[in-house]
Amino acid sequence: MGSKNKLRRFKENETFKNVVQPSREVLVTNNFELQGQWNRNFFNNNNPIVLELGCGKGEYTTALAEKYPNKNFIGVDIKGARFWRGAKTALENNLSNVGFLRTQIELIDFAFAPNEIDEIWITFPDPQIKYKRTKHRMTNAEFLARYKTILKPEGVVHLKTDSEFMHGYTLGLLHGAGHDVLYANHNVYHQAGSPTDVTSVQTFYESQYLEQNKPITYIQFKIK
Repeated sequence: MGSKNKLRRFKENETFKNVVQPSREVLVTNNFELQGQWNRNFFNNNNPIVLELGCGKGEYTTALAEKYPNKNFIGVDIKGARFWRGAKTALENNLSNVGFLRTQIELIDFAFAPNEIDEIWITFPDPQIKYKRTKHRMTNAEFLARYKTILKPEGVVHLKTDSEFMHGYTLGLLHGAGHDVLYANHNVYHQAGSPTDVTSVQTFYESQYLEQNKPITYIQFKIK
């Protein structure tokens, strides 16, 4: 994407009522006014809140919002030029239960209050295979601790990835730490009984992976 295109999207994001872009300073100093107030001051209802972390173009956020009008969905990503597409689609389709938050995932517990979130989707994260990158792996113990803080006690996390490494790493970590693995499948499109929310929504990159016959894996779990 050209720099002109990116700048245009950044400017357009600033006009979208469904996009929130707090500065890092506002978040880390606990001055983010929506923390703990997303239902009341953003969605104006008390419906459950579902996050898509590293949402990219926001395909999951918008598709699930359309499917579940009685839930609220927030796509989170640091790359605003990417989620511009999802934000624009949500506005064009009058999806009032959709929001997008531009921030780094490691600040997620500054953006939401304890027990504010009902579900988290992590869709096709960078597996960060190199050892020195493990601190950025979105299902490492440190990230799980952040998710646990903002999730309700019965909150569920979904991991969907084309990386068998990420799938295996996460399963091992979950079992080793005694978390509840509710469902695990290393090839959801070739297994009867896979959850429909996993197989009925495909991201842009996922469709490319499927064309290459790459297996898509899925884990659903609760953090103890």
